[in-house]
Formats: sequence, structure tokens, C-alpha cells
Amino acid sequence: MSEAVQLRRRLLLLTPLGVAAAGGVAFLAMLRGMQSGNFDPRGVPSPLVGRRIPDFSLPAQPPDGVGFGSADLLAAGRPVLVNFFASWCVPCVLEAPVLMQLKEAGVPIWGVAYKDQPDAAAQFLRANGDPYARLARDEPGRVAIDFGVYGVPESYFVDRSGIVRWRWAGGLSADTVSQELQPLLRKYA
Repeated sequence: MSEAVQLRRRLLLLTPLGVAAAGGVAFLAMLRGMQSGNFDPRGVPSPLVGRRIPDFSLPAQPPDGVGFGSADLLAAGRPVLVNFFASWCVPCVLEAPVLMQLKEAGVPIWGVAYKDQPDAAAQFLRANGDPYARLARDEPGRVAIDFGVYGVPESYFVDRSGIVRWRWAGGLSADTVSQELQPLLRKYA
């Protein structure tokens, strides 16, 4: 057997060891990040943060919704929290009281019923409260794709000039609002 063939075999046998070593290094980096508080398991970056909202137009969510689009967000003249939700989403139910508190505090929230039947979304809002100043539906989910939504609930803070300043994947909690959203509301008010 030639030396070249033997070398290839050795490299082939060492490949799994190299993959395991790389995985171990990544795991250690994650553990160190957790110890120092720098690891964010929700840390899937959004390509929209720091950029203008995509161009879109969505129809109204029956029975009382008022559809909206990118032009409406720009014309609002103030920051808006855009919230994607669905009637079939359990975390959306848990998030509903927090959104109602934000509404009571005067935060404009515009909702998008994501991949949901109009009747089911309307029933969800009757059962859990309707915090939305404007309400649209994205039944096919195309606008959600443009926003980069990968699951509901998901919220985007859009400043008065149409720039996405913050994204939160998952349900909003009181802690998230006080630590993440309130500083943005003060900064961009």
C-alpha cells in the first residue's frame, strides 16, 4: 500500500475526532457565555434591525380590523410596536396581558394575525383582549417572511422614520418590557 493511501486513511479516521473537538470547543464557548451572562438562547439575529421596514400592504382582520402597510407605519409619526400573533399560539395567550398593559400605557401596538383564519383570530382577541390600534392579517405569511419572523409571537419596534430598532422573538413579559422595550420607548418617543 502506498504512503499516500495510508495518509488518506489516517486523515479519514481522524476526521470524526476533529469534528468532536470542534463541537467540544463550541460547547465550552457556550458554557462560558452562560457563566458571564453573554449567552442569549433567543439570540437569532434579525437582518431588519437597523434597517427600514420592508414595503408591504396587508388587508384588515375582520370584524373590526383596519389593515395597514409600510406607508401607514411611516405616516403614524411615532414609534409603533408591530406584533405578529396567531390564535393557535400558546405563548400568544401568555403574552396577551402584557400587550393589554402596554395598550393601557399608551403604546401604539399594531397587530398582524399570522397564518390564521379570520374567525379564529377574532375569537382569540375576544377571549384574550384586543390591544391593537390597527389590525391586519397575513394569512399566507409572505409579509412575515419579509420581516424575518420565524415563529409567533414576535414583536418589532419601529421608530417614526420606519427603521426597525428592536425585535423580540417569543412572548413579551413584564421583565422584557421593563428592561428592553421601555428604554426604547423613552429614547424614540
